[in-house]
Amino acid sequence: MGLGMDDRFNTIAGWALFGGIVALGLSSLSGHYFLADKHERPETMGYAIEGVEAEGGDAAAAVEPIANRLAKGDVAKGEAIFAKCKACHTVDQGAANGIGPNLWATVGGAIAQGKGGFAFSDVLKAKGGNWDFTALDSWLANPKAFADGTKMSFAGLTNPMDRADVILYLNSKGSNLPLPAPEAVPAEGAAPAAGAAVAVAVGDAAKGEKVFAKCKACHTIEQGQPNGIGPNLYGIAGEGVAGDRGGFAFSDALKAHGGNWDQATLDSWLTSPAKFAAGTKMTFAGITDAQQRADVIAYLNSKGGKLTLGAPAAAAPAEPAKK
Repeated sequence: MGLGMDDRFNTIAGWALFGGIVALGLSSLSGHYFLADKHERPETMGYAIEGVEAEGGDAAAAVEPIANRLAKGDVAKGEAIFAKCKACHTVDQGAANGIGPNLWATVGGAIAQGKGGFAFSDVLKAKGGNWDFTALDSWLANPKAFADGTKMSFAGLTNPMDRADVILYLNSKGSNLPLPAPEAVPAEGAAPAAGAAVAVAVGDAAKGEKVFAKCKACHTIEQGQPNGIGPNLYGIAGEGVAGDRGGFAFSDALKAHGGNWDQATLDSWLTSPAKFAAGTKMTFAGITDAQQRADVIAYLNSKGGKLTLGAPAAAAPAEPAKK
């Protein structure tokens, strides 16, 4: 009887010891796997920061022009959204810079200038121009796309109305610029009225070449170069959409589009390829900044293009009916 009890006790003790060893081993393994013993901040955080939207969202999609969104925006909603930004920015007059600059009177001001000597990144300093409504909309949609290399770690606001609300709030803080008039927008899927002018900015080919550097992962641009993942683009400006590019296999969606790569068509494509031709094989999300699109178009046209670029002329008045 006593011997049986001893054996059972030894068995229980043995299993307990084995369980402890296993637990200790798993703890050690997990510590190494998750770098639990490292005191440095991990390169990729294992959790999302509340209010910061993940990259890869539909940041390129703007349902309406910024002028139209501003017309129906809400300053109070913008203030509530801006609460997320207060971890880095102050916004009241005379407040000190934080991790980011004080944003009093930012709307309409020069990009990366002033702000009590705040140390802006070189890429933002090189951007030039002013924080107009369009520039702010592009910046808030995706800071890294607006100025590649910026120190700004915020991923962006993917909701177009959230951006408009924040811009209205910022405008109420020391700027108070008049809002632009809303634009006439055709119904979704409807073609522009016959003869209607499409506003496309005048581009800078040299700046466009820099922007196009990102496209070289898929496209060649010099005359005679082979196609890559995407077609060679020499002489594309002015040619037919999905025309012969050395036998490149365009998607059926792009083939069905028709027309030519004129200035307005290129601008529409570069804004959002997926919207331009639903079903396209092009995975690039698009360029939200209108000036950058114009610059890329100017660069493409400089490479064997056939377009006369510039702001499209106003539609000619209709001839009076003959009696």
